[in-house]
Amino acid sequence: MPARKPVKNSENRAARNGPAPDDGRVRCTWASGDSVDLTYRAYHDLEWGVPVRDDRRLFEFLVLEGAQAGLSWRTVLGKRENYRRAFHGFDIARVASMRDRELESLLEDPGLIRNRLKILSARSNARASLAVIDEFGSLGTWLWSFVGGEPRLNRWTTHDRVPATSEQSDAMSKALRKRGFNFVGSTICYAFMQATGMVNDHLTTCFRCPDKAAPARGKRA
Repeated sequence: MPARKPVKNSENRAARNGPAPDDGRVRCTWASGDSVDLTYRAYHDLEWGVPVRDDRRLFEFLVLEGAQAGLSWRTVLGKRENYRRAFHGFDIARVASMRDRELESLLEDPGLIRNRLKILSARSNARASLAVIDEFGSLGTWLWSFVGGEPRLNRWTTHDRVPATSEQSDAMSKALRKRGFNFVGSTICYAFMQATGMVNDHLTTCFRCPDKAAPARGKRA
């Protein structure tokens, strides 16, 4: 993949991605305010907290959440299309078979986060994912087992009530590490669980908060 291509696409996208206009909807704190752009707000409105069970998409979020370590999610989200191109659309089998030379070339790609350990972890995590699929039938079946197979619906009233980890993310992190996954600390796992809808942490004031009549299975604020 040409090293300059992702930069061009990223620049074009940034030019189209201005501040999100006020549409009158109340959102979670992190998706509100004048500094929020269209891409970030669309992610909150359309993806964050929506249950994901497809293996390829779950693997994508594992890679992207790992890439976020020490950085902001906004930074990673802005590079997502570059990651999709670099890692073959997050096809698990193809990523698992990537050669050293191909991975090394990605370290020269300014459209990615050029951290050697993070880049290499995509392949090792793909291989570990294939082992999980071989044992459990799907990556999703195993990952969702940490929340009992169904989303945990929390009812947080303010952003400072939302935790960075949970008992479930601790357990997931421990199990992932044991199976050879990298960049899967408990904080990363909890962010992954939020992103893929395993837990729903939209604030009660947010228009994306689930039906308030639904029984809450998480800790109330």
